[in-house]
Amino acid sequence: MTIEAIIFYLLLLDSVSCNLIVLFGSNWYTSTFRIISRWFPPAEGWALYYLILVLWIGSFLYRMGALGF
Repeated sequence: MTIEAIIFYLLLLDSVSCNLIVLFGSNWYTSTFRIISRWFPPAEGWALYYLILVLWIGSFLYRMGALGF
């Protein structure tokens, strides 16, 4: 497994968890992380955009054969 694949899988895990928090745990996030949620509020648009960008980069890595499939 290459370093690109490891970084991609970490980013994929982060973007999926970000989308899950935005969709299902916004109240938990803002009540648990009060100071951080003021600076980084949960926004559905940005989380979806982040997931799309990570999947787009993953498609390039898949075509290059760097993901190990």
